[in-house]
Amino acid sequence: MIEVPAPALPQQQLILTIYGLYGRRAGGQLPISVLIRMLGDLGHDAPGVRSAVSRLKGKGVLAGVKNGGVARYGLSERSLKLISEGDERIFAPYRATTSAPWVLAIFSVPESIRDRRHQLRAELTKLGFGSMGAGVWIAPSGVREGAQRRLEARELDEYVEFFTGDYSSESDMRAKVAQWWDLEALEAQLVEFMGIYGGSLKDWTALVGDDPEKALAASSGDLRRDAFRYYVPMLTLWRRLPYRDPGLPLEYLPQGWQGPEARRIFFSVHRLIAPMAEMYAMSLVEEAEAA
Repeated sequence: MIEVPAPALPQQQLILTIYGLYGRRAGGQLPISVLIRMLGDLGHDAPGVRSAVSRLKGKGVLAGVKNGGVARYGLSERSLKLISEGDERIFAPYRATTSAPWVLAIFSVPESIRDRRHQLRAELTKLGFGSMGAGVWIAPSGVREGAQRRLEARELDEYVEFFTGDYSSESDMRAKVAQWWDLEALEAQLVEFMGIYGGSLKDWTALVGDDPEKALAASSGDLRRDAFRYYVPMLTLWRRLPYRDPGLPLEYLPQGWQGPEARRIFFSVHRLIAPMAEMYAMSLVEEAEAA
């Protein structure tokens, strides 16, 4: 069997990952008993899971549903939209070229609602924008549509104007990128991911080979459970990176940048073990439905 890492991740993030992966496949809802079993596999106790679900419900992320006397929870409409949009960013590898255009996000927020200014800065940072100056943010143009949708969902879009174009300066873009983006923080996240999962492709390939269909067909219940325990935290940790790194051209990043290798490892392991993890997760749903 394989050694399963256990990165320190908040329960609420793991729950959102589970809903993004399996909740939609189960009709949009999961019985609380299934969530407890899934989080139990990830090392969390039932009281903690119930508390995390209650907090997510209080935030409007989850909505409770009664069905046949069984307590169930599903993503709210707003959360479902954000999760679906997140999938586009997470599962669609993107890397801009030096000839690709840039998008500028320029915002102006009245002093009377300056808390919105802080929210905008936080959201743009999460979306992978770099700060050029007060109220002026920049990113590769490929992130524009997703950013517009996310800001609209957060009711922040009315304060922002987007412009797309070329950067015509002859200045050193590598130095500019290092000035506009917090590359040290992004590199720290890459180092964390690679420190935990850098050997994951080698380990899983040695165990099950490199053919996902054959691996799934030959997998035991225990192996599928291990795949679930491995994959859900891995995806939860990974999902931060495609947002923080908007696909900046490699020519503008420091030598030895680990982003491409981290992407290669994640997508290769995702292709190999996600089907086994899903089979295990859906078996828990089916078991609960049959009870």
